[in-house]
Amino acid sequence: MEAVAIKKEEVAVERVDYQVDPTKYKHWKLAFDGPVATLTLDINEDGGIRPGYKLKLNSYDLGVDIEFHDVLQRIRFEHPETRTVVITSGKQKIFCSGANIYMLGLSTHAWKVNFCKFTNETRCEIEDATDHSHQVWIAACNGTTAGGGYELALACKAIYLQDDGNSAVSLPEVPLLAVLPGTGGLTRLVDKRKVRRDRADVFSTTAEGVRGQKAAKWGLVDGVFPRSKFDAEVGKHARKFADAAREATGSAPRQGIVLHPLRVEVSGDGLTRKYSSVRLSCDAATRIATLVISGPSEADLDTVEGGAAAIHAAGDANWALRAYRELDDALLHLRVNHLDIGLILVRVEADAARTIAYD
Repeated sequence: MEAVAIKKEEVAVERVDYQVDPTKYKHWKLAFDGPVATLTLDINEDGGIRPGYKLKLNSYDLGVDIEFHDVLQRIRFEHPETRTVVITSGKQKIFCSGANIYMLGLSTHAWKVNFCKFTNETRCEIEDATDHSHQVWIAACNGTTAGGGYELALACKAIYLQDDGNSAVSLPEVPLLAVLPGTGGLTRLVDKRKVRRDRADVFSTTAEGVRGQKAAKWGLVDGVFPRSKFDAEVGKHARKFADAAREATGSAPRQGIVLHPLRVEVSGDGLTRKYSSVRLSCDAATRIATLVISGPSEADLDTVEGGAAAIHAAGDANWALRAYRELDDALLHLRVNHLDIGLILVRVEADAARTIAYD
């Protein structure tokens, strides 16, 4: 998960690796207590993915979200016993101030577009985990929650704000920067939380945001608690969500599988990436990338025929999960490391009968 300066035809380009694991996290801390997991955002100011800026006030860049993407996948696959995920801050008086402004100022248009796209995708993953994995995400905003920080909270099922006279939720992009929130803030505010449009207009054009009981009254948060009781009250709600999720899915234990690092061979010029079931080749001259996906093998089909127990035993080696992870990594790599590519040709190498059988 580091941007590495490499030389290609004497031109310095940045290569971003999307693969990371918990031993390499710089910005997130994950703890488990039975069915409740606590994910703490504690951003290392000096841990930016590129040089030239500091990640102050718990602001994030692409590197923070690469780690977040990994956290989401690991909670879903390795810890399915988790029913509630509480996301909070490890900083005093601030939850998250959103995307780092200095990072954006130093970035090209293409970098900013891809950064916002990936950030929004991780927010969608939060909602998908809540809806389809019965892992309810709640935001414990124990400080000022601004811009992308509030958009992160909006992706959660519930939002709780510390009532201390200082903590506020806000979308200050319009009044301060003359840009719209970039990761679904306005849409989730109106369509998901059903905030009245007149209040949404006032809220999104007020730089200082909304605090305390007013935030709850307007539907911007689901509850406010004083600092002295905040952790305890959030904990109570987390347990209630966990109990509800358990009732919806049954009390049978859910066993996870380990997500091992992907095995990939990269050519010296960085134009070809080979995985077990995916191959990506880039042609800079024609600006065409070819993405080849190999279908399931006979061994993969035997695993499917063995039923749920065999599929679970295969873990992340199961073709469907393996191929998805490899395809995801290849496309993310292509997105930021090969901006010259203008067309992607997708080809599938598989026996039709075997593919049908697998489905």
